[in-house]
Amino acid sequence: MPNDPDAEARRVFLERGGPVLVEGPVEVVLDDGTVVRSDRFAVALCTCRRSRSYPWCDTSHRRREQRGPEERAPVDGDRPDRR
Repeated sequence: MPNDPDAEARRVFLERGGPVLVEGPVEVVLDDGTVVRSDRFAVALCTCRRSRSYPWCDTSHRRREQRGPEERAPVDGDRPDRR
């Protein structure tokens, strides 16, 4: 990895359970050697690899909250409890 000692340091923000936020512009070298670039002022890098636009995060890492039975909409064939 070439480093330019005169280059200004990039700031990286780590989000627990989320993407890595990097001040841009950035170039990312993927595991197959492909280089992708973003000229945005900040980018979100996916750490879960579930993004459709990997290596950029598209928020696919967010867990979907499951609703409890009392909040769930009835499904055809569901019967109320008979006690």
